[in-house]
Amino acid sequence: MLTRQRKELLLRLLKEEGQIVAKTLSESLGLSEDTIRRDLRELAKEGLLQRVHGGALPASPAQGNFAVREKLSTDAKPAIARAAAAMIAPGQVVFIDGGTTAVQLARALPRDLRATVITHSPSVAVELVGHEYIDVIIIGGRLFKHSIVAMGAAAVEAVSQFRADLFFMGVCSLDPQAGITTGDFDEAAMKRALSAHAQRTVVMASPEKLGTAAPFQIAPLATVDHIVVNRGVDDALLAPYREMGIEVTLA
Repeated sequence: MLTRQRKELLLRLLKEEGQIVAKTLSESLGLSEDTIRRDLRELAKEGLLQRVHGGALPASPAQGNFAVREKLSTDAKPAIARAAAAMIAPGQVVFIDGGTTAVQLARALPRDLRATVITHSPSVAVELVGHEYIDVIIIGGRLFKHSIVAMGAAAVEAVSQFRADLFFMGVCSLDPQAGITTGDFDEAAMKRALSAHAQRTVVMASPEKLGTAAPFQIAPLATVDHIVVNRGVDDALLAPYREMGIEVTLA
């Protein structure tokens, strides 16, 4: 089998099965595991998949910039945001992440809600200007223009001053084995810090992010308390999270 044919086969199998296990595939195709791994590395360099331990997962389509991601799952994100907003009780202190779903969450908060929102997202902060009873604290740092959020050492240090009841996290990818991942090293560190200083972490995941992986792990799934996903998601995709004791809300 030619290299081109092998790669086309790998991409087709990845699309059909949702993952590739190099050892299993090498046995079924009669090819060496080294050959399969080499092909996967080359496909990963082209951005066609994401390498993970033992094989590969689909690359997340949510690694584009803010403007590109705004066009993804335009129906699912507002529903997810409304379900997440309903989790906030009056008087709570809440971290809200950056990203397109986080902006939708800010828009979904009731106008009479009395709470404190801490965010490193200028976009989220601006959405909350008209909420009279919400105190907004902005974490500053270097602006990561890709996601329109503040990041860097100063931002991570600032997070340590707070203790939040909830952290609403946006992610590029979510997978039972790969955990929660994103496309930037510093962004992963910022999300990890926010999660560490919140009593509960709620992951908001639109459908295109499930069963995919990005290069940088934010944290293992053991740090996640709750996942909010769209109601149309196949229950088989959600079963592993429930088995881990993670609460799942269908929006």
